Amino acid sequence: MRQRSLIAMTATLAAGALALTACGSRDDSNSGAEGGGTTVVIGVDAPLTGELSALGLGIKNSVDLAAKQANAKKTVEGITFKVEAFDDQAQPSSGQQNATKFVANKDVLGVVGPLNSSVAESMQKVFDDAKLAQVSPANTNPALTQGPKWNSGEKVRPYKSYFRTATTDAIQGPFAAQYLYNDAKKKSVFIIDDKKTYGAGLAATFKAEFEKLGGKVAGTEHVNPDTKDFAAVVTQIKSSKADVVYYGGEYPVAGPLSKQIKKSGAAIPLVGGDGIYSADFIKLSGKEGVGDLATSVGAPVETLPSAKDFVANYKAGGYKEAYEAYGGYSYDSAWSIIEAVKKVVEGNDGKLPSDARAKVIEALQGVSFDGVTGKVSFDEFGDATNKQLTVYKYEGAAWKAVKSGTFAG
Repeated sequence: MRQRSLIAMTATLAAGALALTACGSRDDSNSGAEGGGTTVVIGVDAPLTGELSALGLGIKNSVDLAAKQANAKKTVEGITFKVEAFDDQAQPSSGQQNATKFVANKDVLGVVGPLNSSVAESMQKVFDDAKLAQVSPANTNPALTQGPKWNSGEKVRPYKSYFRTATTDAIQGPFAAQYLYNDAKKKSVFIIDDKKTYGAGLAATFKAEFEKLGGKVAGTEHVNPDTKDFAAVVTQIKSSKADVVYYGGEYPVAGPLSKQIKKSGAAIPLVGGDGIYSADFIKLSGKEGVGDLATSVGAPVETLPSAKDFVANYKAGGYKEAYEAYGGYSYDSAWSIIEAVKKVVEGNDGKLPSDARAKVIEALQGVSFDGVTGKVSFDEFGDATNKQLTVYKYEGAAWKAVKSGTFAG
């Protein structure tokens, strides 16, 4: 996971298509839609139900806000943006099915999502084969953009249709290691991951940097993502004498794990990546989680001048769920697609060409604008050029930023 003033939050989106074309649906009656008679759909794939739904709903709502603002402003003359969201339940198989459904809808010219790197792996080829752009606000596994051998220096972009506005674990893991070793003075760590693409990858990059700095790895372990009883691993942590636990995974496991570690008598913090940076981690870990740490992409949205309008407009939009960790990145991901569509339309006499999907991918590669999270643009791999990260600490009843920066390699 992965911020413009709102003219009319109630701006209507197009009610649907009367006829399908290869690049969008033409509604000659206009149906009172803001922006014009051609509907372009921005897809959203995220976990909208289940344990990770807090993050997924924040993604969906933020994309919805972007589309409404683009329509209200008539950002792309003659185009009305509509959002269609599918629930992947954080499951790769569901994500792949959703990707197929998006491809089948010819009105879809770009998809924001998913949240999970493992889900993205299952979707990338489906989208690339159809020349349909995908922009994730939250995926952080480096292999998605730089190939499986990225860590050995053989960086090869697997799919030109895939982009992301979040930075990667090639930076996030080492950034956390440097903070813990140099700033928090933690010298011995017990490392745990959930065996998933994101968690295992993040833990691996953290471990490499922590050891490079001179830190000791007191032990390693893996847990299943659906586990709730961590008695065995907690016993290992206590006997290891580690002064910190690093967890590669997400908050549904991290919260209960943190609580059980503290209740065992091991008064050491649990640290994780952006997968645990959620208000739901605080709910799940309770008072025992106070003092735990998380890194997340970018700077705190609430502190960015560029995000003031986004925060105000999101609140005014009446969304029931918080925008969470990836709200700003989701908004910027949607806006990157909107900007790409604008380039394509303006380069084709105000109309969408028959190969609009391929043209949107080409345009995305050159997109550059000031977004909610800062400068939004993509490098040769489709990665975000914005590499900023922040360390947060659970204090009181909320996450509080303690340090922002980037990995000093």
